[in-house]
Amino acid sequence: MSTRTQHLAIYGKGGIGKSTTTSNIAAALAEAGYRVVQIGCDPKSDSTNTLRGGAWLETVLDRTRDGANVRLENISAIGYRGVVCVEAGGPVPGVGCAGRGINAAIALLHELHLFDEFKPDVVLYDVLGDVVCGGFAVPIREGLTERVYVVSSADFMAVYAANNLFRAINKYAPSGGARLGGVIANSILPGFSRPLIDDFAARTGTRIVDHVPRSTAVAQAELCGKTVIEAAPASPQAEVYRALARSIVEDRSSVIPKPMAPAELRQWARDWGDLLLRDGAAEPAVAAA
Repeated sequence: MSTRTQHLAIYGKGGIGKSTTTSNIAAALAEAGYRVVQIGCDPKSDSTNTLRGGAWLETVLDRTRDGANVRLENISAIGYRGVVCVEAGGPVPGVGCAGRGINAAIALLHELHLFDEFKPDVVLYDVLGDVVCGGFAVPIREGLTERVYVVSSADFMAVYAANNLFRAINKYAPSGGARLGGVIANSILPGFSRPLIDDFAARTGTRIVDHVPRSTAVAQAELCGKTVIEAAPASPQAEVYRALARSIVEDRSSVIPKPMAPAELRQWARDWGDLLLRDGAAEPAVAAA
């Protein structure tokens, strides 16, 4: 293992499975002997639940809202295999920026010397990627993370969110911001899903880190408040997450993506739609032109 901490951000639109993916990566890394910190940067504050038996964790913003002195144990918890869990949190509904918790959480964790004292091998930031506004772009633009991964399925809105994230990386990476490690293709079903997401990666100058199939093991594990790594360690899905975790920490290659322009993305989607309608949604041998 490297002596230098890897700070990695995992983005994805709401509901795409980014927190499930992040938590299973954290569990797999911890199982392999890495010291891991997972920081939930989604206002729903549920990123680390499955690492802690489904329990909720008080967020940084909630704990600091009244100005009280805060200790590290007030805003963190030890999860599966020693993963340190933190939830940044969000503002009171209807007030303020939902991304503000990221700045507050990171500043406080440095102030409380979490990274100096725990000395993690890997820090995972689980970040909402529907809208890459100022707050949610913090891990990209301010040198907080070295690599960014985006979780996407073959669903158009997931691809749309991924392309928007690529635009943010493309803007900030040349001036010292994070670069893209790759796309995690999630919930991939037999048929057109894989060639479609592979084509999207090729069109935008990036790569697929791994293809994660849709599996009932994920839903079953989450009903128990656990990751697949903990609930079904011998399952094929657990092996997929282990391989994904190894790829992320061992392959440190990164690129500045080449996002499609909005009109180009819409045309690309229409071309795929026409192809699938013509072929009856069978897996095409050649990507859409």
